[in-house]
Amino acid sequence: MKYITLFLLLLVFLYGIRHMPNVSGTMTVSTTTAHELPIYCVSTEKPVLALTFDSAWGTEDLNDILTILNNHNAKAVFFVTGQWARNNPDAIRAIDAAGHEIGNHGDNHKHMPTLSKEDMAAEIQGCHNAVYDITGKDMTLFRAPYSDWNDTLVDVAHMMGYSAINQSVDSLDWKDYGTDSIIKQVIENKNLENGSIILLHNGTTYTRDALDIMLTRLEQMGYHFIPLSSLIYTSDYYLDHTGKQFSKSTASDSEQH
Repeated sequence: MKYITLFLLLLVFLYGIRHMPNVSGTMTVSTTTAHELPIYCVSTEKPVLALTFDSAWGTEDLNDILTILNNHNAKAVFFVTGQWARNNPDAIRAIDAAGHEIGNHGDNHKHMPTLSKEDMAAEIQGCHNAVYDITGKDMTLFRAPYSDWNDTLVDVAHMMGYSAINQSVDSLDWKDYGTDSIIKQVIENKNLENGSIILLHNGTTYTRDALDIMLTRLEQMGYHFIPLSSLIYTSDYYLDHTGKQFSKSTASDSEQH
């Protein structure tokens, strides 16, 4: 982790400074003072959803998942751990080649609110470096392992140039309740609406079996799927108490960027 040592020394003194990824795989700085929740969903008039997969386990179902997504012309973001990326570089390349986004899920899938600011930063940077070494691309989307957040973690993610992402619809696919349970948990979810962010996983028992039916039913309900980076706002926005993101601009919320 060749970039971490200097960064961590700086972080101790520069808490409140924002670090933005650049093409070298390290971080440059700009200022921010924002304190806020992670993004759970986005206010929009368009019937759009963002599909997200957390990737910290196996790869045996990944090709099937990528094929199903392609069949539905659906782009997703895969939040990967650094350890998973290092163990499965071909999987990272396959996700990238298929046109999906890759997000940061920490280096070792730790409960990050239990860590110091410096260790939080090391977890994020370690994953950042692992993916950059494989793809040559910087990531800008971060989801905490276990969806476990505190104010400090949101601040550290923002300081490092990341949008902090949670979800409003959890498929609970990791609980292995079965195919029908995953479909029902998403389709009948009380939080399912325009701008929802849906959480799934690869490396589970039933997700690939549920995915095609789930996407088909969502399409029948009038939804279509867009990349998460096309759904969220990265500036000139605010979050309400539920973590729903709204544009501050005078343009309509339906005018996503």
